[in-house]
Amino acid sequence: MMLLLSSLVVMMGYFGLKAYSQAKMYERSTQKLVIDKDISAQAEYQAKMWMEKLSLGYYENDKRLLREEIMNVQKEHRSEAKRYTLYAMGVLIVILIGSLLAGLRLFTFFGGLSALIVLTFGLVAPLLTVTIHKELEYIGDVILSFESKSLLESVVRLCENGEIAVALVILLFSILIPLFKTLSLMFVSVVIESRFAHGIVTFFKLIGKWSMLDVFVVAVLLVYLTGSGSDVSHAEVQVGLYFFLAYVILSMLVSLSADRMLSRKRDP
Repeated sequence: MMLLLSSLVVMMGYFGLKAYSQAKMYERSTQKLVIDKDISAQAEYQAKMWMEKLSLGYYENDKRLLREEIMNVQKEHRSEAKRYTLYAMGVLIVILIGSLLAGLRLFTFFGGLSALIVLTFGLVAPLLTVTIHKELEYIGDVILSFESKSLLESVVRLCENGEIAVALVILLFSILIPLFKTLSLMFVSVVIESRFAHGIVTFFKLIGKWSMLDVFVVAVLLVYLTGSGSDVSHAEVQVGLYFFLAYVILSMLVSLSADRMLSRKRDP
């Protein structure tokens, strides 16, 4: 069972890595599209579109073909990122069911290991993209700026903007405490007989109810606001958000499992 669960964890990590890779490629293809839709490039594009119409199809707009190719690649990467994320979540569910059937101790350990993996992708994968664009007369839709940030990148951006206190709060409660909590719960499952095990679980039960969701929502809001600043903006949720939310739910389950495991150990 441990070999099977270990293989499933590796498989989930592989799918998570593929989702991260596709999300980054989607980010790069979007950046190419942004360059192709700045003011000067968009003006040239519209001029060639008029030439194509006036020539009754004898003149082919090469920029239109290039833009369509970029947009197709962009859609493909986004679709693939979501597909691999779905695969990773599916394998995660199988890990949880299999480890739960094998006992609370294995559930706590492999649940914690899985939580560590999805947390890692939740921190480094893009979680939100914001595009600022404006409709200009005779030129069309012009992209003024594009932002794509992971949770770690948002902390760095807040520090660069002078929001040190907010960045430290997000760093502590959305990054450092989750990492320490996950590693500690895995430690509890390995050394269940240790006298420190009960104290670790009790400590995280006290802080776990307020250390995650509210601060993370604020973090997402701040990422969005730091990318705003124009009349029209378009925000897209990326795979990093799904991985982090999966960690939040999984962390709660593992905490309950560890508490239940220690209760049974204390009162057989």
